[in-house]
Amino acid sequence: MTSFRSIISSILAGGVAVAGLSGASAHAEDGYELWLRYDAPQGVSVDAPEGLLTNCASPSETLEIAVQELTAGFGALTGRSLPEIDGPENGALILSSPECGGRFGGLETDFSPYRTDEYRIGTETLSETTVTHISGQSDVAVLYGVYDYLMRASRGEGFGEKGVREAPSVDLRLLNHWDNLDRHVERGYAGQSIWDWHRLPGYIDPRYTDYARANASIGINGTVLTNVNADATVLTPHYLEKVAALADVFRPYGIRVYLTARFSSPIELGGLFTADPLDPAVQAWWDEKVTEIYTAIPDFGGFLVKANSEGQPGPQDYGRTHADGANMLADALAPHDGHLIWRGFVYSADNVEDRVKQAYDEFVPLDGEFRDNVLIQVKNGPLDFQPREPFHPMFGSMPDTPLMFEAQITKEYLGFSTHLAYLGTLWEEVLQTDTFVKGDGSTVAKAIDGSLHDYPVTGMAGVSNIGSDRNWSGSIFDQANWFAFGRMAWAPDRSAQDIAQEWAELTFSADEGTTDTIVEMMMSSREAVVDYMTPLGLTHLMGTGHHYGPAPWVDDLGRADWTPYYYHRATREAIGVDRTASGTNAVSQYADRLRSRWSELETTPDTLLLWFHRLPWDYEMKSGQTLWEDLVGHYERGVATVHDFQETWTNLEGQIDQARHDQVSQFLAIQAEEAKWWRDASLAYWMSVNDLPLPEGSEQPPLSLEAYQAMEFPNAPGQGE
Repeated sequence: MTSFRSIISSILAGGVAVAGLSGASAHAEDGYELWLRYDAPQGVSVDAPEGLLTNCASPSETLEIAVQELTAGFGALTGRSLPEIDGPENGALILSSPECGGRFGGLETDFSPYRTDEYRIGTETLSETTVTHISGQSDVAVLYGVYDYLMRASRGEGFGEKGVREAPSVDLRLLNHWDNLDRHVERGYAGQSIWDWHRLPGYIDPRYTDYARANASIGINGTVLTNVNADATVLTPHYLEKVAALADVFRPYGIRVYLTARFSSPIELGGLFTADPLDPAVQAWWDEKVTEIYTAIPDFGGFLVKANSEGQPGPQDYGRTHADGANMLADALAPHDGHLIWRGFVYSADNVEDRVKQAYDEFVPLDGEFRDNVLIQVKNGPLDFQPREPFHPMFGSMPDTPLMFEAQITKEYLGFSTHLAYLGTLWEEVLQTDTFVKGDGSTVAKAIDGSLHDYPVTGMAGVSNIGSDRNWSGSIFDQANWFAFGRMAWAPDRSAQDIAQEWAELTFSADEGTTDTIVEMMMSSREAVVDYMTPLGLTHLMGTGHHYGPAPWVDDLGRADWTPYYYHRATREAIGVDRTASGTNAVSQYADRLRSRWSELETTPDTLLLWFHRLPWDYEMKSGQTLWEDLVGHYERGVATVHDFQETWTNLEGQIDQARHDQVSQFLAIQAEEAKWWRDASLAYWMSVNDLPLPEGSEQPPLSLEAYQAMEFPNAPGQGE
């Protein structure tokens, strides 16, 4: 089978890659090919086109890539070439887009009904000749269709009598890289940054093309190259030349580059004494800088800004609002059709309010005050990418300001790269939750895709889990989260299970029994992590700084909202945070129906119970058990589920290539050990607080609480610098 790298090498060389058909187990795999392995299902004969019409007078580089991708893909799938032909023949494949005059191989297409990035796959009859066509609103849309066509072929799936018609529901589908210029990746668990800034622009690593190809295959159309904890250096001419080189690689794949902008750049780079957004000199500096960027990168996407959060400079340093700061940068970008994405993750050390309320309190009063090219990027929940949170109350609450959903693909709080935790279920849970801001059906997904409030521009962003590891994401299963983000950014209402099924078939095997087993593991994996880390609505119990392992006992960091104790407040009598009207009243930020539901114990789901309520340890749960008994049961269920994963995966040996099977086996062993650590350390602490025995039959923690508290991890990966 032709490898990912050899296909790309062929494409770059303009050649044709042809290889013999083989099963997944016929060669060692290391995960580099991701979901683009182009490996036909065993026992399935792939129907390849009889030929490809390529007589567009002057095809773009994007269409050339589409043609070469088809040629290489079907060469790998069938072991034979895909010849170029001069005219329509039965079984031929034709590509068409308006950028090629509406013709490609002789097919006339009316593109007026097509939406942005829409593509269609189907059959047409031309002079009694039946052909397959992939048509798109643009050449990039055609490329999206080509990837869809090839991945369907790889799964042994066709496109049916009615064909395929796909258009994204979201405009900006971005990866956010938390990559620093020294190649350290904050909260990255897959090695160094793939951006080799020192050797750019002179050396263009082929991996950059592979990266663009993978993203285009799942519809991602933008990438923010740098960390939200921004370094102004990236805006200097020396680095803009390097950024431009990456933009040149990504452009044919429909991917625009974005940069994070440090708000204080006029001081650090421009020699000004202020970064006040209302100062004319500051405004002029940004106007000039933005013009310089667009001169180097004509299709530059815009800026992502983290301001007045966790020590980052911002407009509030000058007594200005978030709207003042965002609008100043938006005005500089507007003449170039750029977007300003302003991060809504803010909380202040001086604010005595419940931390989960602060972003809503700061931004919702500013609704309608932002420029048309501003989006506010909001995390899926009001705290910080936890294993489970309620959805962020800002979704649905800012009808006049586009809100951009921010998901974390890298698993900062879910076991890093070694724990199996499929995040499609997490995102689906949030996206399908009803906000009720406009009655039934006002889901978070509809707030994101603009249909709830008719936003002029929409977006989703995912904090990248990509690094320099050969398998891109640190583990094979973490690739599924990158894949799932792309699929959900394209269509926020897409099923997490359907996505898992597609990914498993493309990545491992189209054998139904194997795939069903893998998907079953994936679909229960995130809940297992919640069980052994933060059950029943508990949250943010991780170790300080590195967020590795349990540390619910930490309460002495000098800033309350950085401590786990702040989020559970456990005493001998009770545990949890009262966020109803009798407590912090964070529940008031949600629509009336949710406020009523989550204010009452009887109607609050167990999954969010201790998020919204403070309860005694002997509170009787819906299960009939006490809160303490139920809590212990969740920890034990989480550990048991991971052991089940190990047994299940062992039984798949021989059905998965040995190299990838071995890696997953070793990672599951790590997860099993750490899940038990979470269970034991957490229960040891809760028992020291509530002075209650474990339920009968439960295993005692093997170490003392003091032993767990003494553990240190100074070199845990992914910490900020």
